[in-house]
Amino acid sequence: MNRLHLLFTMLCTLLLTGTLRAQVPDTLQRDTTSMAVARDTVSDADTADTETRRERRLRERREREAAAQQEPVVFKDSARLAIEELSRKAWKRSLILPGWGQYTNGGLWWIKVPVIYGGFATTVVVFDFNNRYYREILHEVQYRLANNHAEPPNTKYPNVAKDSQGTQRMIAAKDYYRRNRDLMVLLTVAWWGINGIEAYVNSMLKYRWDIGEDLGFRVAPTLLQQPAAAFAHQPYAFGVKLTIDLGK
Repeated sequence: MNRLHLLFTMLCTLLLTGTLRAQVPDTLQRDTTSMAVARDTVSDADTADTETRRERRLRERREREAAAQQEPVVFKDSARLAIEELSRKAWKRSLILPGWGQYTNGGLWWIKVPVIYGGFATTVVVFDFNNRYYREILHEVQYRLANNHAEPPNTKYPNVAKDSQGTQRMIAAKDYYRRNRDLMVLLTVAWWGINGIEAYVNSMLKYRWDIGEDLGFRVAPTLLQQPAAAFAHQPYAFGVKLTIDLGK
């Protein structure tokens, strides 16, 4: 009996060991298959997501094109195009040659053009004045700094002290004339721009806004309502009404 029992035990052990060995590859194969399925699922998800973004971009593009087609298109007639060309021509000509735009607009150009060139002449004269004194004082300061504040020969400023304080006064004067000279350059550029702006505004008023030629005004008597706390017994007072007529 003991031998039979031992033989039965060994036989069961061998059968159990074979069963476990046979199940291990199947488990690994199932795990490998599960990982492959998971990778395929992720790849399919990425592909679907990419396709969704592409479809969204195509849809947004079609929506933009449809919205652009629905916008109204404004066609300008030849008269309006000619008026816009005249208004652009004036300021462009003024920037090329000051006064040219004013001459193009007509009207009081014979007054505006001398004023424009008078402004340029003024800035040029003031620039030359400040530049001349700046250069003179600059040479004076350079000589003083190089020769222990000594006075240069044939100086135009003999009353300035021959020490460090006198040199500092000359340096301050030099900077003053330099600033004024540079300011004239900026004013010249600004005056050039104002010339173009005036030509543009005048052309807009002339060609795009017609206020008519029959300008006038009317004066008529009227009644003005008084404040309640001022004169309670006189709620109204006599006054004058001015009406401006801009014409048709």
